[in-house]
Amino acid sequence: MEENGDPLPAAMLENIHSTKLALKAPLTTPVGKGFRSANVRLREEFKLYANVRPAMTYYEGGRYSDIDLVMIRENTEGLYVGVEHFIPIDDDPHAVAEASGIITRSGCRRIAEFTFDYCVKNGRKKVTIVHKANILKALTGLFLETALDVGKAYEDKLEIEERIVDNTAMQLVINPSQFDVLLTTNMFGDILSDEIAGLVGGLGLAPGGNIGKHAAIFEAVHGSAPDIAGKGIANPTALLLAAAMMLEHVGHQDKAKILRKTIHSVMNEDRVLTGDLGGKATTEEYTGALIKRITA
Repeated sequence: MEENGDPLPAAMLENIHSTKLALKAPLTTPVGKGFRSANVRLREEFKLYANVRPAMTYYEGGRYSDIDLVMIRENTEGLYVGVEHFIPIDDDPHAVAEASGIITRSGCRRIAEFTFDYCVKNGRKKVTIVHKANILKALTGLFLETALDVGKAYEDKLEIEERIVDNTAMQLVINPSQFDVLLTTNMFGDILSDEIAGLVGGLGLAPGGNIGKHAAIFEAVHGSAPDIAGKGIANPTALLLAAAMMLEHVGHQDKAKILRKTIHSVMNEDRVLTGDLGGKATTEEYTGALIKRITA
């Protein structure tokens, strides 16, 4: 932004258009002012309509064990389209804030088909469609209606259910093992994916993939953390797991498997853990332990 006047320089966008692939570190978005979210712009630029966020137990010994969930959220519609404005009243230019959520049937159908195909391809057994159609009858009602309609073609392969978002949030804490793959709208998915990350040890272990027909961008789910920059205490696992997702996406399943197995071994056999997981290892020490195992 400082060098180019834009957080997404043209040369970088051209490079991603060429390679159709990127591994992205967290990007800061100014709160309440400044430039628009670069993350949202990337999704729009490359039509990355599917956001895939797995949550799997790597560090054993937490509150839950054997967590293996996948959150798939629609990535380009809903309230995150950013259609909002202020309405002035008297001498207050910001007296009223108004926002519009936009959901299209074609967008709902596209993410539903992606989700059901993902489940069949990856041996998943159950899809939970998460919504708020009891209140937002049009906005998320259309999402629910379309997803259920698409799901009819998969009923012989998958168990398909629907749940209201607030009940889903509670049930994820009470008994996460009842879920397999969750399909939901943009904002609900953003919120619930952080919740499922909490089931496996926090955002330091949460990767994500933004996938479209012509490009895929993989990232750590957590945001930037300028308050700890340069201190050597950050947990790099989320970005490493995002790299594993990227490896799988381009057909290197064997390398992705090695990376994931190494992370599990370093955490549970070598007991090398960063501070967010209760350990004392620096970022460099943890990374060194991973490299030692991979190159052994």
